[in-house]
Amino acid sequence: MKKIGIFYGSSTGMTAEVAEEIAKAMGVDTADIHNVADSAPSDVEPYDVLIFGSSTWGSGELQDDWFDMVDGLEATDLSGKKIALFGCGDESMSDTFCGALGELYTRLLPTGAKFIGHFNADGYDFESTEAFQDGIYVGLMLDNVNKEDLTAERIKAWTDQLKKEIA
Repeated sequence: MKKIGIFYGSSTGMTAEVAEEIAKAMGVDTADIHNVADSAPSDVEPYDVLIFGSSTWGSGELQDDWFDMVDGLEATDLSGKKIALFGCGDESMSDTFCGALGELYTRLLPTGAKFIGHFNADGYDFESTEAFQDGIYVGLMLDNVNKEDLTAERIKAWTDQLKKEIA
């Protein structure tokens, strides 16, 4: 069985709550859920599958606690690991919705990890996003501000997909 670690950055608590919901759906123990504010890049080592989550701030940027973590991860060989991304955003920020996912994707692509968990953005209304890379949405995008009613079903669909991609 693959060991799964969930790492998130959250300013308002919303991304932390989503991380916990994803953990429940994936059967991940609470000891394997990590706030990046309290984590080091080396903390990813014991995991085969890494689920990274960030809210999006400013002009489509990562949540603040991610900066040191992603700097360290960029210098790490993650070959053999799988990475799935999820993010919280506000679709009314029409040109930056969940842009943090795009930043995580582009910065971690050179690490050798395989990205899984691509998802579609059907049901949302936004202009553009950095989370659209190489012809795909690079992860699960959630809007608990305007479309909270879609969150539970999106998490279920995404985690069901992840289980198949991990197996």
